Amino acid sequence: MIYLILVCFIVLLVVGPSYWVKHTMEKYSEPSDRYSFTGAQLARDLLDQANLQHIRVEVTESGDHYEPLEKAVRLTPDKFNGRSLTAIAVAAHEVGHAMQDQDNYPPFALRTRLVQWVAPVEKLGAGILMLTPVIMTILRSPAAGLLFLVGGILTLGSATLVHALTLPMELNASFARALPMLERKRYLIDGDLPHARRLLNAAAWTYVAASLMTLLNIARWWAILRR
Repeated sequence: MIYLILVCFIVLLVVGPSYWVKHTMEKYSEPSDRYSFTGAQLARDLLDQANLQHIRVEVTESGDHYEPLEKAVRLTPDKFNGRSLTAIAVAAHEVGHAMQDQDNYPPFALRTRLVQWVAPVEKLGAGILMLTPVIMTILRSPAAGLLFLVGGILTLGSATLVHALTLPMELNASFARALPMLERKRYLIDGDLPHARRLLNAAAWTYVAASLMTLLNIARWWAILRR
């Protein structure tokens, strides 16, 4: 019974944030025409006001983000072309990251370096996990397999650790930069401020929530290898 409770708690801890972020984003995606301007138009306006005319606003299929190396705020089509409160809040959050980059905000610079380091490490971890069954079969040594498994877990879990460590940087983009911009210029419709706060909080947690889901992938590999 204790084991079942523990499993349920771990699943809730891993899945809960992802569900909350997704639910919050979807909730305020309607009505889709709430604002007279799109997320892309807002991002462009905020960037221009911050004297960041050199930063582009682009559409992407790879998730909403700010790309510091190419100096571009990138929004998915529903945010780029969308006029919902979700589109507005997410666009402002990503502009907040552009402002962090412009200000040489130390946590942002650290996060950029860590993300560049994690990407190849994650791929290595996935490769290690895929090779583990083969190594165990060839060497007939559970210890060898366990070594590869531990290496895979550590590398796949590195993204979760990085995003958790950089959560304060995400919150800074939302509440120290994006929200003041939205309030100062009165972009928000009356009554939308509390909802925008929830969205900006969800935007800050997006990467943490997504990376937590990799823990389920680790659990799946562990179950397969124990067979």
